Amino acid sequence: MSKLELQSEAQLNSGVSYEESIQALKLEPSIYERIGKEDGFMKLSEIFYEKVFNDTEPWFVNIFSSSTKQEAIDNQYRFFVQTFGGPDLYKEKKGKFTRLAGRHANYPIGSKGANRWIALMISSMEEHTALENDETARFHLEKYFRYTAHYIVAAMQYMRSDQLSGGTQVDSGRYW
Repeated sequence: MSKLELQSEAQLNSGVSYEESIQALKLEPSIYERIGKEDGFMKLSEIFYEKVFNDTEPWFVNIFSSSTKQEAIDNQYRFFVQTFGGPDLYKEKKGKFTRLAGRHANYPIGSKGANRWIALMISSMEEHTALENDETARFHLEKYFRYTAHYIVAAMQYMRSDQLSGGTQVDSGRYW
């Protein structure tokens, strides 16, 4: 499946186009600045994973069973900082490429998991003090998260074993 076909499937399932999703990466000031830089993304990741690891849906919590809460927080925090305008913290830990689909390929996510992830992230953004009054940032982050979650799910269906990376059979996800 081509990248354009994956983008089309992600748009169909998320209701967000690729072009709409990347607007979060183009905001001025950047999301990184708006949220409070590293501290702000750490707080968002902590709020989010507190919700994840205490979720009432066991099937959803089980998706994260290969990581500790602190590992999950650290990985997401690093990814967000790097993606939204900060230093390359994710690359320092994981290498040059993010490979989100490959890193998630062996987890039973599906559309149901993507939608649950999105719901918990939206709730987390609403609780974050730097984002609670920044409707523009929340609006664009939600579009980015919706599209990206569904892109990962679409891409996972077409992954080859040589495309897998951390968090999969190639790398158990616990030791980076």
